[in-house]
Amino acid sequence: MRRPSRLACEMRAMIPATLAAVEQFLRAVRHEAFDTLPRADGFAAELLVREALTNAVVHGCHSDPRKHILCVLRRRGRRLTIAVHDEGEGFDWRAARQRRRGVLASAGRGIQILRQYAVRVRYNEKGNAVTIIKQC
Repeated sequence: MRRPSRLACEMRAMIPATLAAVEQFLRAVRHEAFDTLPRADGFAAELLVREALTNAVVHGCHSDPRKHILCVLRRRGRRLTIAVHDEGEGFDWRAARQRRRGVLASAGRGIQILRQYAVRVRYNEKGNAVTIIKQC
């Protein structure tokens, strides 16, 4: 990790496709990247990272610990960039973006969450990588 100042940092990690690895990575992120964010922004930033990584583990890699997920976080000033790439088959994000889930739905709200808390969400063509931009 490079951390030239309190307003700029970068974290890059290749983690196994397990929820335990996601939690371990998030502990480091809270300490290294989000410690200077206001509480509401820190919550939203962690929610975005957690959602993207959990989707990569569960849907992209089917919780196969032999597969890996690359996560890159960059914070420069008030701009946070979250990039997540998994080794999975990908998904049709265009079709998924059109579906709407109810407020009480227990699954299938990931894209809505990303769109609610981020200013920009982009997927690669294959659907196995997402880049999320959040203003803090």
